[in-house]
Amino acid sequence: MNSFREKLKEKKRIVIKIGSSSLTHEKTGELNLYKIEKLIRVICDLKGEGKDVVLVSSGAIAAGRQALGGQKRPQTISEKQAYAAVGQARLMMVYQRMFSEYNHIAAQVLLTKDTMTNETSRINAQNTFEELLRLGAVPVVNENDTVSTHEIQFGDNDRLSAIVAALIGADLLILMSDIDGLYSEDPHKNPDARFISLVEEITPELIGMGGGSRSDVGTGGMAAKLAAARIATDSGSDMIIANADDVNVIHDLVNGEEKGTLFLAHPNRDFDLMDYINTKYGDV
Repeated sequence: MNSFREKLKEKKRIVIKIGSSSLTHEKTGELNLYKIEKLIRVICDLKGEGKDVVLVSSGAIAAGRQALGGQKRPQTISEKQAYAAVGQARLMMVYQRMFSEYNHIAAQVLLTKDTMTNETSRINAQNTFEELLRLGAVPVVNENDTVSTHEIQFGDNDRLSAIVAALIGADLLILMSDIDGLYSEDPHKNPDARFISLVEEITPELIGMGGGSRSDVGTGGMAAKLAAARIATDSGSDMIIANADDVNVIHDLVNGEEKGTLFLAHPNRDFDLMDYINTKYGDV
């Protein structure tokens, strides 16, 4: 176990992001309740160790899509908003019920880009997170897709999770994905692609390794994850990309096991979250 991984045991405030494709059954698009229950069990166990945990969860549009009859992936903004309105309620009902089985409380936090760019709203959001964590709740965060047309068109929860990590001063961000981590090329296209276990600096060469989203229900590809890594590491948080096939890998990661790709924090003295949201938005 290397020293960088060993330090992961000391992390106290963790943001975990999981995407739509990791929360649903591939063939039907229905919520994968078995996997969600395992994820919640892991989070509750981390809470039992005294860690603060925030969950950034996609899945509202996918859940709404199935609740409304399993239609094709929505194409128009109004379709996406309608699916999100139905699906977010359904998703939170599942989270509330399952967290309560482990004697924990889930709290819904819906954010938009406008929330973050408005100083008063941003401070209010930050204060809400702090109070929820103080009270022992698990904030469950998503973009407010029902009203935020810009977010639906251009946003993704990889960047959102990094912004949340920066906002609350998290020291670890874990992106649960459909891939083991970062590769030199897309391993689905090139079986000889080289796996990268540790990233100490985000370089132009590294940025060139980003690709698109493979999933029919997700939005974030590797490029979005690299953008998230830039936001998180500049703010002072380590970040890991790991495979969501088995969510128990989260335990392995916080225990220092060498799984996934670890991006090391390199706090930027001039870091300004608004610079990333208003101008760069973590673009790579």
